[in-house]
Amino acid sequence: MYWQIGKRIFEEEQGGRERAIYGDRLISYISEELAPKFGSSFSPRNLNYFRHFYRCFPIVNAMRSQLSWTHYRSLWSIDSEEKRGF
Repeated sequence: MYWQIGKRIFEEEQGGRERAIYGDRLISYISEELAPKFGSSFSPRNLNYFRHFYRCFPIVNAMRSQLSWTHYRSLWSIDSEEKRGF
């Protein structure tokens, strides 16, 4: 789910660009829309995590179900894609 949300933010809302044309307000706006309906998991901070998650692991089929969200958060701090993939 987190990966799918990150993908949607990056690809659809940002058009695949590093930043949305309208800047940082995008994440805040999405959070304002989702948090009241679905809870605090959709805070701006978490939405940024979801987007970063997708950027670090762009191939969903390569993901491992044995790894938790915490594992993936630890892995994305590794700068090298090769090391992260290993």
